[in-house]
Amino acid sequence: MASLAIANNPDIRFLGRLLGDVIRAYGGEELFKRIEYIRATSVDRHRGVAGAGAIDPGLDRLSLDETLDFVRGFMLFSMLANLVEDRHGSETEPQADVTSALERLAGSGIGRDAVKALLGHALIVPVLTAHPTEVRRKSMIDHKNRIAELMRLKDHGLEETPDGDKVDEAILRQIALLWQTRVLRREKLGVADEIETALSYLSDVFLPVLPALYARWDRALGERVPSFLRAGNWIGGDRDGNPFVTADSLRLVLARSSQAVLGYYFDAVHALGAELSISTEHVQVSADLLKLAEASHDTGGSRRDEPYRRALSGIYARLSATHEKLADKPPARPAPIPGQAYADPAELREELAIIARGLSADPNDPLASGGALGRLIRAVDTFGFHLATLDMRQNSAVHERVVAELLHAAGVEDDYALLDEDARVALLRRELASPRLLTSPYAAYSEETASELAIVRAAAEAHGKYGRQCITHYIVSMAQSVSDLLEVHVLLKEAGLYIPGDEPQAHVMAIPLFETIADLEGAPAIMEAWLALPEVAAIAAARGHQEVMIGYSDSNKDGGYLTSTWQLSRGSTALKPVFERADLAMQLFHGRGGAVGRGGGSSFSAILAQPPGTVQGRIRITEQGEVIAAKYGSRASAMTNLEAMASATLIASLEPEQLAPADAARFAAAMNQLSDTAFKAYRGLVYETEGFKTFFRQATPIAEIAGLKIGSRPASRKQSDAIEDLRAIPWVFSWAQARVMLPGWYGVGAAIEAFEDKGLLREMATAWPFFAATLANMEQVLAKSDMAIAEHYAAMVEDPALRDQVFGRIHSGWQSTHDGLLTITRQTRLLEKHPGLETSIRLRLPYIEPLNLLQIELLKRHRAGEDDPRIGEGILLSINAIATALRNSG
Repeated sequence: MASLAIANNPDIRFLGRLLGDVIRAYGGEELFKRIEYIRATSVDRHRGVAGAGAIDPGLDRLSLDETLDFVRGFMLFSMLANLVEDRHGSETEPQADVTSALERLAGSGIGRDAVKALLGHALIVPVLTAHPTEVRRKSMIDHKNRIAELMRLKDHGLEETPDGDKVDEAILRQIALLWQTRVLRREKLGVADEIETALSYLSDVFLPVLPALYARWDRALGERVPSFLRAGNWIGGDRDGNPFVTADSLRLVLARSSQAVLGYYFDAVHALGAELSISTEHVQVSADLLKLAEASHDTGGSRRDEPYRRALSGIYARLSATHEKLADKPPARPAPIPGQAYADPAELREELAIIARGLSADPNDPLASGGALGRLIRAVDTFGFHLATLDMRQNSAVHERVVAELLHAAGVEDDYALLDEDARVALLRRELASPRLLTSPYAAYSEETASELAIVRAAAEAHGKYGRQCITHYIVSMAQSVSDLLEVHVLLKEAGLYIPGDEPQAHVMAIPLFETIADLEGAPAIMEAWLALPEVAAIAAARGHQEVMIGYSDSNKDGGYLTSTWQLSRGSTALKPVFERADLAMQLFHGRGGAVGRGGGSSFSAILAQPPGTVQGRIRITEQGEVIAAKYGSRASAMTNLEAMASATLIASLEPEQLAPADAARFAAAMNQLSDTAFKAYRGLVYETEGFKTFFRQATPIAEIAGLKIGSRPASRKQSDAIEDLRAIPWVFSWAQARVMLPGWYGVGAAIEAFEDKGLLREMATAWPFFAATLANMEQVLAKSDMAIAEHYAAMVEDPALRDQVFGRIHSGWQSTHDGLLTITRQTRLLEKHPGLETSIRLRLPYIEPLNLLQIELLKRHRAGEDDPRIGEGILLSINAIATALRNSG
């Protein structure tokens, strides 16, 4: 692998050469030659070199042990190529920053006063979820990140690390460790494992990065901006379809999060104590600062003339007491002097502010607002004692059963499930108006009901412990009625989180998640009725906004890529006047995945493509699976991606609409027609073709993906093999492995073919950001798909007639989508107008193809009954390697 790279990139050549050296050193010369021969031949074939037409030279001569090593080698190259791309931004967010956004808005006549006004009520939250599409072990990611850090030293021309190691040798050492690190998990991930993984990103990346970004944004706007970008988390609170998330999970994630953020504060205060060596022999100190120093009980003689250090000793002592109060144990490095625990983060912030004001009365003085002290104050503002706001989520069907049982046990209603919607709403509103609780300590409840009650009670306990910001949202999956939301209020009331009265209060917001095409269409009517309820209107008015979550994954599985994308846009647009009539701010929560079929793609482009007036400075977006590592795996990439999210939100909220109303109407009418045709084509194949689910299960590694142990959540919502019940993640992931990528494009070709006015489509692609982003995401999927490889997977389908019929429709659908896209975009090949992305994908293809072919052979042997454990391991390794090479495939 001495010439492992095929792109003219010095970083890839360098890392590829080192990987080749590692394989030769630890795998042997013979293995290196076999892998290099396969690699070189595959590269030549993709380059069109004469005589390199064979698709799998040398693959059939690999032993099982060599196959495992080969797959690992190609996977590691893909991982290193990803590292290089992340450094150069090939598949990450564009280089968009708040300063550029301010300049762009200024060009449209939008001044900084308007930006500052928006930021006064803005909220941007990336929400980490445990949805399992990250196939790599954390150990692998850690080694990759260390290599990235070492490469940055090379960028600066350094030959030695701060520890005195040669940089190149240190990189070689990390690659050697990667080669010798077990790729696959031996045990299935549990909720506690997922919590720790999320915490590693929150504490190692978000905690230091957000204060640094705010310092940059403060400079850009010339004053301190509100803490409008915060971290969110689902892990430990999202129990929709996951029986392993319990009240104990919720307690665990909140406790660990609190300990992590307090640990950060301990380190920051300790460092400040070393820095603020100011002596009263040289400066005058404010009365407030002296009072804070005297209250610290720090009587150290060497610090008698150093009030700032004594004040910080007191703050450290109070933090130590706070840790003991919240964690029920002292910190790793307890304070040597006594202190009283803080009642809330505001008390800590005020004492830090006293120190800042003591340094300078001018809030813009760098001595007071900048440096480590400024970053710490910003961290307290942003992270509190909870680190990241945790969402709770559960399916509406569970709430219905639990509330029905509570009503029955309390003697209020025996047959709640049989009531119509109006009767349910009337009954639930009566219960919510009464101070009486439904639960009784003398009643016996089912395991499900007891678990749900324990969850809301744990949330109430957390509010008292960590503050209300620790849990503010309760997502209702499959929300299809007003009663689905009222049922949540009933449960919250049992824990004291909903308080009835003339001015009712809900300390946690009930949020509907509209997922299917039908749900998205019905969303405006449901929200109209919800916000019309007087008690709901009062609660929402006091809060100032109401959130609605829209789901990309299930709407795609339900209706296909184009229809899902359009219905999400239409649904957002239709919700806007509902909120305007209620005189209420709308906050949309976008449930996106990594793959395009689940809403993936650039967050920057996606936010800019939102319908006019639907962002309003407030947006939450899920981040999951491999996307978390790609975006937030290092501080540098996190800075880039969070900056892009912030700048896109500013632009989408404030930039004047570019489309004339007449054009917008023409384009929407065209999209309606395209969507209808695409929907019929997609449903016709996936849900109306007899035997399609058999084709899917035999032509993709869906069954084998379950063996990856990549998440705590079951693959299906029910004990069923129906596609309707399959979770969207394994649905998308399986098609990606087979190089079909069907969820990201199927049906679009039929829609384009049937649409007569191709000139209008070209106009839409040029003038309409929504349509441009839709096509751009689909183009990336088409470029990563490969019908020649897909045909090899289809050959595993046992019924030849079924195989030929279904794959024939898939292949022709891909061709028509491919041709239609090129017609609209006026290109001669895919990604012609995006050379960076084209190079990135072309770099990978010679490395993915052999992996696919090996995977197919291993699948055949496994399904034929061969029980050599290396076959199963090889399948799982190949899934891991292909996912790594394809990147956003889940």
